[in-house]
Amino acid sequence: MHRDVRIMIVALLGGAFLPGCGNDGSSPSGETARSAVSTPTIPEFPADPDEFVAGIDNPYLGFKPGKVFHYAGQTAEGLETNVVEVTKKKKTILGIAVTVIHDQAFLDGELVEDTFDWFAQDRDGNVWYFGEDSKELEDGQVVSTFGSWEAGVDGAVPGIIMLAKPKVGLQYQQEFFEGVAEDNAKVLSLSETVVVPFGTFSGCLKTVEWTPLEPGAREFKFNAPGIGLVLVQSNRGGPSVMELTAIED
Repeated sequence: MHRDVRIMIVALLGGAFLPGCGNDGSSPSGETARSAVSTPTIPEFPADPDEFVAGIDNPYLGFKPGKVFHYAGQTAEGLETNVVEVTKKKKTILGIAVTVIHDQAFLDGELVEDTFDWFAQDRDGNVWYFGEDSKELEDGQVVSTFGSWEAGVDGAVPGIIMLAKPKVGLQYQQEFFEGVAEDNAKVLSLSETVVVPFGTFSGCLKTVEWTPLEPGAREFKFNAPGIGLVLVQSNRGGPSVMELTAIED
C-alpha cells in the first residue's frame, strides 16, 4: 500500500503538478507555468515510516506537546476566536504515528467548528499533513463533516503543511482529497515583521494559500520562527484577520 501511495504523491507533488495553481494554470502572482517550473524542487513524500521522527520541532510551527495557541479576529459574522492545542495524542496513518492537533473555532463565544488535524515530521524537517476530522456545529449540534479526509482513504494523499527550508517562490500541495481538500501554498517572503497582540515578530515567513475549489479565495499566513502562526489575513467569506493573542505552554 505504501508503494502505491508514494507513486500517487510523486505524481501529484512532482514537477508535473507545480504549474497547476489555479483554474488557468497560473499562480496567485500571475506567474506562468514556465516560470513556476523554475522554482526549487519540492520534497517527495517519504512513505517509509522510519523516515519520520517522533515529534515536531519545525521552528515555524512551534508544535510542542501541551502548547495552546489563542487567536482572535473580527469577521463579517462577529468575533471569531480559535483555540489550537498541540495534544500528546497520536494516531497511526499509513503506518506513521502522527501528532493530533485540536483546533476549535468560536463565533461570539459559541463553538462552531471542532477539528482534529494530523501532522508528522520527516527526518529532513518537513511537516506533512495527513488529514483532519472536522465537524461544523450549530446550537451545539453537528450539522456537517464536510472537509474531513484521511491520507490513504479513498485516494486521499498527504501534503506539506510546512517546509523544512522554505524558499521564496516555492509552491506545494498542502492536501489532496479530490473535490474536498485541494489546498496549495506558495512562499512569498522570509523577512516580514508582524505586530499582533501577543507581540512584535521579525523574520516571519509569509505564505499564500489557495484552492481551485474556491476560485479567488486567498489566505495569507505569517509564521514567526520559534513561535508559530501569528497572523492570518483572509478574503474567504469576506475580509478577515486572525491574530495571535496568547500562548499557553
